[in-house]
Amino acid sequence: MAGTGARWMPLALCLAVAVSAGGTGEQLHVCKESEYHYEYTACDSSGSRWRVAVPHTPGLCTGLPDPVRGTECSFSCKAGEFLEMQTQTCRPCAAGTYSLGTGVRFDEWDEVPHGFANVATNLEVDDGFGDAAENCTASTWVPLGDYVASNTDECTATLMYAVSLKQSGTVTFEYIYPDSSIVFEFFVQNDQCQPTVEESRWMRTTEKGWEFHSVDLSRGNNVLYWRTTAFSVWSKVPKPVLVRNIGITGVAFTSECFPCKPGTFAPTAGSTTCQPCPANTFSGKGATVCQPCDTDTYAEPGLGSCKLRPPCTDKDFFYTHTACDANGETQLMYKWAEPKICSEELPQAARLPPSGVKTRCPPCNPGFAKGNGSTCQPCPYGFYSNGSACLSCPEGTEPALGLEYKWWNVLPPNMETTVLSGINFEYKGIAGWEVAGDYIYTAAGASDSDFMILTLMVPGFSPPSPVLEDTESREVARITFVFETLCSVGCELYFMVGVNSHTNTPVETWTGSTGKQSYTYLVEKNATMSFTWAFQRTPYHEAGRRFTSDVAKLYSINVTNVQGGVASFCRRCAPQPTGSCAPCSPGSAVDPSSGTCQPCPPGTYLRAHPSDGTPTCHPCGPGTRSNQLRTLCYNNCSLALPLPGQILHFEFPSLGMGAGVGTRPSFSSKGLRYSHHFRLSLCGHQGRKMASCADNVTAGQGGPARVVTSYVCQAILVPPDITGARAAVSSQPVSLGDHLLGVTTSSVLDSIVSPPELFPPGHPDLPDIIFFFRSNDMTQPCSSGRATTIRLRCDPLHLGTGTLSVPSKCPEGTCDGCTFHFLWVTAEGCPRCSSSHHRPIVGACIGGVQKTTYVWREPRLCHGGDALPPQVIQACRSVDFWLKVGISTGTCVAVLLATLAAYFWKKTQKLEYKYSKLVMDAAARESEATSPDSCAIMEGEDAEDELLFATEMSLFGKLKALTAKVRDGIEGMETTLE
Repeated sequence: MAGTGARWMPLALCLAVAVSAGGTGEQLHVCKESEYHYEYTACDSSGSRWRVAVPHTPGLCTGLPDPVRGTECSFSCKAGEFLEMQTQTCRPCAAGTYSLGTGVRFDEWDEVPHGFANVATNLEVDDGFGDAAENCTASTWVPLGDYVASNTDECTATLMYAVSLKQSGTVTFEYIYPDSSIVFEFFVQNDQCQPTVEESRWMRTTEKGWEFHSVDLSRGNNVLYWRTTAFSVWSKVPKPVLVRNIGITGVAFTSECFPCKPGTFAPTAGSTTCQPCPANTFSGKGATVCQPCDTDTYAEPGLGSCKLRPPCTDKDFFYTHTACDANGETQLMYKWAEPKICSEELPQAARLPPSGVKTRCPPCNPGFAKGNGSTCQPCPYGFYSNGSACLSCPEGTEPALGLEYKWWNVLPPNMETTVLSGINFEYKGIAGWEVAGDYIYTAAGASDSDFMILTLMVPGFSPPSPVLEDTESREVARITFVFETLCSVGCELYFMVGVNSHTNTPVETWTGSTGKQSYTYLVEKNATMSFTWAFQRTPYHEAGRRFTSDVAKLYSINVTNVQGGVASFCRRCAPQPTGSCAPCSPGSAVDPSSGTCQPCPPGTYLRAHPSDGTPTCHPCGPGTRSNQLRTLCYNNCSLALPLPGQILHFEFPSLGMGAGVGTRPSFSSKGLRYSHHFRLSLCGHQGRKMASCADNVTAGQGGPARVVTSYVCQAILVPPDITGARAAVSSQPVSLGDHLLGVTTSSVLDSIVSPPELFPPGHPDLPDIIFFFRSNDMTQPCSSGRATTIRLRCDPLHLGTGTLSVPSKCPEGTCDGCTFHFLWVTAEGCPRCSSSHHRPIVGACIGGVQKTTYVWREPRLCHGGDALPPQVIQACRSVDFWLKVGISTGTCVAVLLATLAAYFWKKTQKLEYKYSKLVMDAAARESEATSPDSCAIMEGEDAEDELLFATEMSLFGKLKALTAKVRDGIEGMETTLE
């Protein structure tokens, strides 16, 4: 019932007003549509609401339409539409208006919009000598038309806005944060005053004008905070933070569209935003088109009115020089400052001086010389120049690389210039500095408060000696420039330094006029550096150009130890050089003892690249050999690697020079699908690199294509359905391996590790052959350059190029971004087959024929080389023949043995009988003297008549007795014979 009462309360109020008015006796007319409007009641607990009619002025009419059920509380229209309350449907916004659908936008800051709160506090503790809070009363955010600016003192200024969202939404805004002397934060709190989890609470300083920022909002109450606190640096006032175009989505519906503000327009219906008017046009509020200014007036982009053009003065033009022509001459040219807002037709207006006066071109800068044409070209490495001609450094010296600019005929390619608006901090795309022969100076900007920007980019440094962290002086390089400022008011020249494309940090500031002087800054970090000069004539914005004659001039800039720089002189190499000194001919190095150049011995090579350190002779890695010039080590895949128990010999006939291609499957990153494309070349003749990766994206856009040739290279492939091209395009080619370090079965070489656990294990008896490569392309994360390991694994089933794979744990081929790992499985990686890789199988003898067949040992771990021997067929005798021969021989031997046994048995019987007789005769002679002496068998006696033993004995006893009798008989016979 409480919800019902709240829902009908507006209607009850309307009826009460009508009744009280009727009570006065006046007759009220029926309300017209122009006398009332529709509103929604508050949502009840079920998410429902009612549409009721509310008169503009209560008591003037009667007969309002009855309440009807409204749309759901979560209902909203799309951006560019509004809710028409009469029909409760969404309609597109008319031309000249816009809407955000479920959002609101704050883009007009003539005053702080309704709903915003401005709070100022002081972080310092009150010391009792004054009211600290009162000192910060005026330190608030200040509206300045198109944007709101923060405070610049040491108070904390907070801009707050509370909003209740019907659904999840976002808050977006654009900001300028040019000065790190101010701490700028943006965060959101819910209705329990708890901050939301947002990593981007602390805003980053901006460099390229307005930056866009977006944060998600939750349903319900949200409080938005923009907070700044300034800190004094060099006792100067910092530049304020600027915020504009605050947009919030997720709020309740909008029942009307917002008209475009002056200076903008919306040409079509259903617009979600208004476009700014171009230069020299204007518009009023709710405009559908912009009107051109009269010829005697002008307007800057986005202005709602035109201004009269002032007469041109000598402050509205500047001079510059053209590039040298074929005759070595340059022309002095005068140009109007852009945008041109003055008129030449007014009385006493200055005219543009005539251009075209020719003068001789200045000489080339040190380290440069004129080529075939009239342009100055950098001298190659090992040469130096004072600007006239490139000369080779004498033996025993090295070029002192750097950058030196003291002649300003054209802007060097590694420098750029622009203009940053001092009003809205947008880049205007015009030159802020112009060349003038022997100096470069600041040109006229659109306003005296503009910043004239000049930036010099340096890719990195190569100091002659290593810089140690624990030393007192950590100088990597230094930049020295000669400058001068000529000012009539409080101009400022800023010198800023950026590291690795991060925010520029001011390191020095000069105010007002300064005499011609020199300034030196020491670089203590080897990284990509940017040096920026910014000149502002006055921080106060006024129409026109009053202080164009206030200029800053740079006469010369000198940067030492620049990687890839040029040399203006050569320096003597130290007896034990520690830098990139390469004074000798290719393949020779300085002997530390004598200081003379000596050729490197065979099996060594000269490290001549600056990133490799001392240019001395280094031994070639395992499995490689040096070329004739001793400048590199190579492997032409005809090497022999001794391993335990075998010799591995590699050849790649099916791969040519060992070139292979592997492509990673596509994957998605922020909606863009792409894949990594690798090209590998294990082998080459005399170190020739066969893998090549090209940038055909740059080539397709008309620019020069970048081609990388190395042993291993990588490119990014973008599918054709993303780019709209007929075929996939590649970009960003990089080298992953410039030179071969060695070929070995060890997992570590020259501090490069190829973990075996990254890939499935191979055969235990045949380890992988690992090719180690290194690239000299150094980056900030890879200070020693990139490295690549390629495991060559034997698999006779993978013929031809085989398969190339990357670790499953590192799908991009690298786990740390610096070392890449590949597994190349191919039959070409197997040892050449020999007699040790096969074995014979001897067949049975069938029909007098026997066959011997040769087969590969399993598993087969060889490829190519010697083929299997042919089958051998030879005559043989069968088993039946030898069986018959054996049986016959055995039978004969058995018969012979039996015959011999019978013969000796018979002989033994006779001998036993004679011995028995002899014993009996000897006994008889002892007992009877007349016993006969003869022991022979008498006539008529039978050898078997009388037995020697009267009693029976056992077989063992018989044999024993027989043996004794035989021995005694033999002895007796010997006695008788004597």
